[in-house]
Amino acid sequence: MSRSPRRLGYIRVSTRSQAPDRQVDALRAECDTLHIEHVSAVADDRPVFDEVMQRLQPGDTFVVMDLDRAFRSSVDAMLIAADLRAHHVAFRILSLQVDTTTPEGELFYTLLAAFAQFERRIISRRTREGLAAARERGQRLGRPPILTAEQVADAYRAVSEAGRPSASVAAEIGVGRTTLERAFHDGGYAYPVPHKPKGGSNA
Repeated sequence: MSRSPRRLGYIRVSTRSQAPDRQVDALRAECDTLHIEHVSAVADDRPVFDEVMQRLQPGDTFVVMDLDRAFRSSVDAMLIAADLRAHHVAFRILSLQVDTTTPEGELFYTLLAAFAQFERRIISRRTREGLAAARERGQRLGRPPILTAEQVADAYRAVSEAGRPSASVAAEIGVGRTTLERAFHDGGYAYPVPHKPKGGSNA
C-alpha cells in the first residue's frame, strides 16, 4: 500500500512569550501537521527543526510562513532547499507564494542562490577593504588592550626593580599572569627580566 504524501509545517518564534498565532492560522489549512519551536533565529540548536527534517520523506512537502522563520540566512535557505530537492521533498513559502514543485519556484531559488553568493562576496570584499583602510590610518585592529601603557610600566617596575613575582603583580591588577607577561612583550619590555650583575670588589 502506497504512502500518502504529507505536508509538514514548521513554525518558529524567538521566545515563549511570543504567540505563534499568525503562523498557526496561515499554516493550519495548508498542512497535515504543525511543529512549533521557541528559539532565536541564530540559535545553533534547533531540535524541532531537525526532527522535521528527519521525518520528511520523498513526496512530502515542507511548509513555512516566511523565509526567516525557518532559516538563518538566504545561504542557509539555499543549502537546505537543495537538500530537500535532492530527497524529492517539495518546499513552500506561503508569504512569497513560492512552491519549488513549480517552474516559478525553481526560478526563484535559482535567483536566490545567485544573490546569496553575490551578497557573501560583497560582504567579504567590504571587510577586506575596511581592514586595509584601518591599517593605513594606523588603527589598531582586534580587541582593545586590557591594560593601559601606564599599568604595564608600573607592573614591569614592580617585577624588575622590586623583584615581585609576575603572578602576584598580575593578580593585584586583576589579570592573569600570562596576560601580564604578554603585555610586557607587546610593550617592548625585556621579559623574563634579565638578571642584574652583582657589584664586584673594588680594585
